[in-house]
Amino acid sequence: MTLPTTSRYSGVAMALHWLLAVLIIGAFAVGVYQDDLPLSPTRIKLINWHKWAGVTILALSVLRLIWRVTHRPPALPQVIETAMPGWQRVAYHATHHLLYVLFFAVPLAGWAYSSAHGYPIVLFGVLPLPDLVAPNPQLADTIKPLHGLLAFGLIGLVALHIAAALKHQFIDRDGLLDRMRPGR
Repeated sequence: MTLPTTSRYSGVAMALHWLLAVLIIGAFAVGVYQDDLPLSPTRIKLINWHKWAGVTILALSVLRLIWRVTHRPPALPQVIETAMPGWQRVAYHATHHLLYVLFFAVPLAGWAYSSAHGYPIVLFGVLPLPDLVAPNPQLADTIKPLHGLLAFGLIGLVALHIAAALKHQFIDRDGLLDRMRPGR
């Protein structure tokens, strides 16, 4: 099935979607990998890359939210909306809303953890960012597992989002994935 152009996302929305997807998956992978490494120059480098990715994700999420608020996304095509059971429509909307919440919550929790731990974020090694909270080891101990929990929640929702897109592409064959595929 080919969807009409009016049911597709804009080029800006697609670019933000795919860029955030790559950054979120990459930041998660680096975060999990470096967490088990002993303290070393490699681990410090990976921690900084993870922080830079987190700040970039946060900035792009702000842009994405502004774009989303000012540019209404295309409605689900009527044929897909009609074929979707009610629980899938609820899951579709809930997943998207939770993704947006976590786009902000995960990097902000990471930034707060870094600040509370007393480790500043120097974006790309040149731009020092302000601390979100004052150094406080007890607060850092509280925030660290929260950041991890939120990150695993985000990656779980990303996996669910990918699984749903693949279901629509290969099982339902309804063309829904074409709404976000560039160059179609």
